Amino acid sequence: MTLLSINGLFSRYSSSKGPVYAVDDVDFELDSGESLGIAGESACGKSTLGLSLIRMLSGGDSSGTILFDGDSILDLSESDFDEKFRWKKISMIFQGAMNSLDPVFTIHQQFVEILKQHNFDGNFTKLILDSINSVNLDEDVLKKYPHELSGGMKQRVIIAMALILKPKFVIADEPTTALDVLIQAQIINLLKKLKKDGMSFMLITHDLAVLSEIADKIGIMYGGQMVEFGSSQEIYKNPKHPYTQGLLESIPTLKGNIPKYIVGTPPSLLDAPIECRFIARCPLAIEKCKKLPPKFKTDTGYVRCWLYEDEK
Repeated sequence: MTLLSINGLFSRYSSSKGPVYAVDDVDFELDSGESLGIAGESACGKSTLGLSLIRMLSGGDSSGTILFDGDSILDLSESDFDEKFRWKKISMIFQGAMNSLDPVFTIHQQFVEILKQHNFDGNFTKLILDSINSVNLDEDVLKKYPHELSGGMKQRVIIAMALILKPKFVIADEPTTALDVLIQAQIINLLKKLKKDGMSFMLITHDLAVLSEIADKIGIMYGGQMVEFGSSQEIYKNPKHPYTQGLLESIPTLKGNIPKYIVGTPPSLLDAPIECRFIARCPLAIEKCKKLPPKFKTDTGYVRCWLYEDEK
């Protein structure tokens, strides 16, 4: 059953120099219980995509279609979305746990604030304890202030806050960034457990190795666009877009390959080019790449690249 369906999503920020389209014509679908990985360079639109889905795009707006459980959430008023969807059905693990927790309140006070904000009328104590225990934290954490916790503990508190109302879909924005490898492994194992329990989530990360472990589907973003989308198996075994190929070649492997890097820099999204966004850095560019490519179907998704025009 389709849980999330996105069609023609545009998200833009206002600036003194004009609109900046950080998400440009993105499409994809996700079924209940599936996990989605979003990868790409910094400033390619990954976090903006996540914020668009939970309607927390500060200083920007979104257009297009986002269907969640059959409801068009962009058509809802802010109050309706907050009452029926935000944190109850869709929640988010924000990037940077240290900046997400209020330094002047205890962890318990911040949990209570979330439950009050979303009008929870059940047993606060039991729900908070269950949530903390689900991320392998001791209840003593609730008495502490954020500065008394390690980075890994803060990150698990943020995850517990995102899970507290048992949403169907969780957006995780780089939940393992700046953590040591042991804590990263704990977070990844927790995400695997959530997936096994039937929760759908979208993992935003630079780490393609992490996505290979837990993502059913993967979207590769570049210059605000999703240039390739498909099953995890297809993306890793048969990457089509030259940018996807470049990302995978940049990862060191146990075989001892020499990682390669992609020459050049991403395009400005302030005045996005009408040609392929990757043309200036692509080793396979052809004359037709001077026009923006449409989406050409693949076995499990699509690719934005003129090299696959004859395969549609």
